[in-house]
Amino acid sequence: MRIKLLLWALMAALSLQAQEITPSDRPNKTQQLQAERGYGMFIHFGMNTFIEKEWSEGVEPASTYHPTALDPDQWVRVARDAGFRYVLLVTKHHDGFCLWDSKYTDYDVASSPVPVDVVRGVSDACKKYGLKFAVYYSLWDRHEKSYQAADFNEYIDFMENQLRELLTQYGEVCELWLDGGWDKPARMWQIPRLYKMVKELQPHCAFGVNNGVMLKGGEDGGGFDSMANPDQMTAGYTNYLRYFPMDFRLADPKIANKKDKKLYTVEGKQYYLPFEHTICVSRAWNWFQKERAMEVRSLDELEELFYWSTENGNSLVINVGPDRRGLIRANEEDVLVALKDRLGLRIGKPLPRNGEYLSVGVPAEASSSFSGDVKNYGPAWAVDGGMQTRWASGELTPELVLDFDSEQEFNKISIFEYQDTKAGEDGFSNYRENRIKEYRIDIWKDNAWENIYISSEPMGDCKLIHFPRNYKTTRLRFKVLRASDFPSLWEFNVIRMPE
Repeated sequence: MRIKLLLWALMAALSLQAQEITPSDRPNKTQQLQAERGYGMFIHFGMNTFIEKEWSEGVEPASTYHPTALDPDQWVRVARDAGFRYVLLVTKHHDGFCLWDSKYTDYDVASSPVPVDVVRGVSDACKKYGLKFAVYYSLWDRHEKSYQAADFNEYIDFMENQLRELLTQYGEVCELWLDGGWDKPARMWQIPRLYKMVKELQPHCAFGVNNGVMLKGGEDGGGFDSMANPDQMTAGYTNYLRYFPMDFRLADPKIANKKDKKLYTVEGKQYYLPFEHTICVSRAWNWFQKERAMEVRSLDELEELFYWSTENGNSLVINVGPDRRGLIRANEEDVLVALKDRLGLRIGKPLPRNGEYLSVGVPAEASSSFSGDVKNYGPAWAVDGGMQTRWASGELTPELVLDFDSEQEFNKISIFEYQDTKAGEDGFSNYRENRIKEYRIDIWKDNAWENIYISSEPMGDCKLIHFPRNYKTTRLRFKVLRASDFPSLWEFNVIRMPE
């Protein structure tokens, strides 16, 4: 009996050891837990909610923050009802305003008309509803005086003290999401120091820094130059890590490539690093809620982005911004609950998966490419598995033809169309409008094209077609019949769903 107790104590002690990243070609325990969670609600709420901005300057008085019906419990209850596995809360954005009573600043909720500790409210609700709790914290601080000190160590000390508050006062934190590092050279942030501190306080807390994968090595001067987009995080590209150590990659709001690579070399050793996606439930791509209610993304688009983002060991957080009352709006709650039902998300069950993508990398030809530029706008980009590249036509009614090596059986197609966009009044949000107005899809059968789908309605943000039966073909044609401008596709996916 004594030996069993000693073994149990030893195993418990080992499980509490800091899970610092080590060279490997596979996920460690921290990364496995992150992949198993896989799907979280990202909550942006704070100073920006009350001034119609996405980024504020840290000059607004704390009294500007004044929710009238603040209810963090409602936020997490919505997250549970929508099938999320964890909640990622923005505790401090770039303006420096803190959603908890921090000993190290008076620019926080305690100095506002509503001194409720929002971090406490969310973390307690996560325990109540059985969700994991995660923290977003901005490295960049436009309010804190030490940020401009001649000795930047003063700010690092300030930041470390605040992170200690967040990591010791609110129970288990499954993830720390750092942002805003582009404002200073990477070395100034002392990431190894912060990483070590985090792992000592929260052994299995996944640690990530936004926009950390680069196309160039050497001395980093900050800014956005040379940052790699996810299509450049694939075989054939040499990448460098701006920040290390870290447990996962971030490049919001970009979408990973189907051929997303996981191994990154640091000082001659390879490390496994998954990717966490961030998207907005709002169709306008705004993070903070605005006074006017915003249209939400379609269920089709959310479904396909969910499947795309949670496969291959990666994860997804969907941003939902509470409004000035301090409540999540009903139209956003409804679409997220409907998405849960459509996907069949269930507590304790693995995240659902899409079918097999048959079209990624297949030979493709088109009747035209924009300006004859096949290198940048050729048909291969419509099936390359990436969301940062696109096929663009040089005519209004082009066709795209996919060739399969052998007869393929499919029952689903999803299409992400490139759309015209216009900026919103806040200078950040954008609004999309389809170019393609009418189109058809044909398969090659008995030495002729046979139509299997035709539509005279715009595609929306993602066109999702479920066929009532399986089709077989060696060739498939997408033909535009009417468009307002030269058609363009980010990605055309032919999928075989299991029976």
